[in-house]
Amino acid sequence: MARVLIIAGDFVEDYEIMVPFQTLQVLGHSVSVVCPGKSNGETIKTAIHDFEGDQTYTEKPGHIFTLNADFDAVSEISFDGLLLPGGRAPEYLRLNEDVLNLITAFNNKNKPIAAICHGAQLLTASYVVSNRAISAYPACAPEVRLAGGEFTDIAMNEAITDGNLVTAPAWPAHPAWLTQFHTLLTQ
Repeated sequence: MARVLIIAGDFVEDYEIMVPFQTLQVLGHSVSVVCPGKSNGETIKTAIHDFEGDQTYTEKPGHIFTLNADFDAVSEISFDGLLLPGGRAPEYLRLNEDVLNLITAFNNKNKPIAAICHGAQLLTASYVVSNRAISAYPACAPEVRLAGGEFTDIAMNEAITDGNLVTAPAWPAHPAWLTQFHTLLTQ
């Protein structure tokens, strides 16, 4: 099956890293998780975001996630697809030129890229959304539009594929989002 790279960082959304990491392995894919500035065996903290009737999501401490690869040792050549979870991590990961260059390299090779929730911030900062239909957490809609993408306002449990990009608004979309990503990986 496919080799998938996940780029994450501290306070990544817990469900958006744990569920894809485990699900993709169940489907037979090899999954490597990296974080800039950290090595294989080091950990990142996750955060759990929930929808509890407030004007925005709430945030609670999540789990400790152990990385299984080194960021400095990866390149798009070694992987068939890329997954970008949301949470707070994308807001600072998008400031890392190496992260942006890696995303751009995957896109330039037309390899499948899945982004969920605030993971779209990494897509917009990499300038890969121009003239593409993109979903994300609604708070990211202005960024998608400013980067030339068409923000697609879909239900929280839906996902959309446009070319090699599979995007979704939040973790309730895991079944649709991961199914669409898996389909691209296995074509």
